[in-house]
Amino acid sequence: MSMRTHYCGLTSEALLGQTVSLCGWVHRRRDHGGVIFIDLRDREGLVQVVCDPDRADVFKGAEAVRNEFCLRITGLVRLRPEGTSNANLHSGKIEVLCQNLEVLNPSVTPPFQLDDDNLSETTRLTHRVLDLRRPQMQNNLRLRYKVTMEVRKFLDEHGFIDIETPMLTKSTPEGARDYLVPSRVNAGHFFALPQSPQLFKQLLMVANFDRYYQITKCFRDEDLRADRQPEFTQIDCETSFMSEQEIRDIFEEMIRLVFKKTLNIDLPNPFPVMDFATAMGLYGSDKPDMRVKLEFTDLTAVMKDVEFKVFAGAANMEGGRVVGLRVPGGGAMPRSEIDAYTQFVAIYQAKGLAYIKVNEKAKGRDGLQSPIVKNLHDAALAQIIALTGAQDGDLIFFGADKAKVVNDAIGALRVKIGHSEFGKKHDLFEDVWKPLWVIDFPMFEYDDEGQRWNATHHPFTAPKDGHEDMLESNPGKCIAKAYDMVLNGWELGGGSIRIHRADVQSKVFRALKIDAEEAQLKFGFLLDALQYGAPPHGGLAFGLDRIVTMMTGAESIRDVIAFPKTQRAQCLLTQAPSEVDEKQLRELHIRLRNAEPAVKA
Repeated sequence: MSMRTHYCGLTSEALLGQTVSLCGWVHRRRDHGGVIFIDLRDREGLVQVVCDPDRADVFKGAEAVRNEFCLRITGLVRLRPEGTSNANLHSGKIEVLCQNLEVLNPSVTPPFQLDDDNLSETTRLTHRVLDLRRPQMQNNLRLRYKVTMEVRKFLDEHGFIDIETPMLTKSTPEGARDYLVPSRVNAGHFFALPQSPQLFKQLLMVANFDRYYQITKCFRDEDLRADRQPEFTQIDCETSFMSEQEIRDIFEEMIRLVFKKTLNIDLPNPFPVMDFATAMGLYGSDKPDMRVKLEFTDLTAVMKDVEFKVFAGAANMEGGRVVGLRVPGGGAMPRSEIDAYTQFVAIYQAKGLAYIKVNEKAKGRDGLQSPIVKNLHDAALAQIIALTGAQDGDLIFFGADKAKVVNDAIGALRVKIGHSEFGKKHDLFEDVWKPLWVIDFPMFEYDDEGQRWNATHHPFTAPKDGHEDMLESNPGKCIAKAYDMVLNGWELGGGSIRIHRADVQSKVFRALKIDAEEAQLKFGFLLDALQYGAPPHGGLAFGLDRIVTMMTGAESIRDVIAFPKTQRAQCLLTQAPSEVDEKQLRELHIRLRNAEPAVKA
């Protein structure tokens, strides 16, 4: 007989009267006055095993087992006694009467109970192997597997070829910091781990593979957040001879199919489309959470001549902005909650949070309650009420500063209020899946500190038709053939049509202050390849970790990665990164600088 005939969690009444062999871990052992019950767990779930004192050898073995012992059980499948079924288990109607119990491996006492829901993340990541045994983590990683399988099947059916690109590549200056790998053979030289396969997948289009994909690791040495990791997984795709609309259509279909096949969720068809300018104008974000039913009202023009200097100053500042955020029913919001929101927006460099409560708009100025009303003339107040559509009982919050500060602060406030108990109680939030395409991004964004233009996405993104002539003369007005897929406030994936002509690529490099010599040094292999009849091409990449995080409702992408890093970019399980010995460093031609001694007070 084989070691195992069935999985524990798949044992059911279909096997009644049969002898089965099961392997798994002791989830819990219960001694009920002479009869011992063992909940035996494997990746498919639990089954109840009964150890009867009539079988002395079995019973003696059962007395000795403890949680997380690895066992092999042979026994008879029978119905549970009437009234003891467990509807939550696939095996809930049956139990296995143990005829033989073999301890394959005992376990030391685990550091926590696997069904404890109040574990710290440090404990979980330090003991990650045990954490991964928990049903929640088993389900998360199995869903991740199902997502990748559906993606592979879809792309295969649509003619995409899985091609691997290098993990050791050339360091490039764009984007986040590279992880560097020293070369032993080529002294003083370094490889970089790829931030994405971007340039290689473009080269594969020039090489006539037509449709490429890869589910691959990418690496970025950047500051971490809940949805960031030093290494993450990308569903990376590229196509030739397809328009921006065709590319969006095919990958929208893919995401819709993945949600349907894995979660039986029907996403809208088609996804709504919004241009970048509208997204920033109404929501202050290029990845707006459309479940929240609040929108900005732009009041910049209204505030240019008011006495309130905070508003007038921002309205007349180059790149300044004043917006209102109307909160229906917000007049009922207690002052303590308003004060908490004032502290919240300070995180985003907002200097304060002005507001007006609309008590009775028919009374005009006298029907409004706020410290700032006295500094706003009647015409401005009337326009605020008219433009926001405010009704009696509403509250209007205001943001006034540089556009970035206003967008960040009031955009975050919009989401915070929508997701709050107040927001849900006042129907400001709709708990559904809300996908969205955001398109027509600017080609460049200006870096005030560096006094130069940077690529909004990456420097290989093609400009909209008719915008090529502005690449050097007016880069701030250039719109890109770029698109992001957004879901419930998270960017699931993003991409663009790429530049396929060397002369246009050179113009973009010049706009970015990358001269011909530097461009040839860093990107010469791409520029050279584009000269050999490179086809029009484009694509996009999805963040697999983010997609699965959203699907599972997990709080962090660390809950859908088998062995993740902490927010300090450390692995608590293996204690990586770690020091290496002097011999290894010598072989790599590396000498470490001594740490600077601590300054004594």
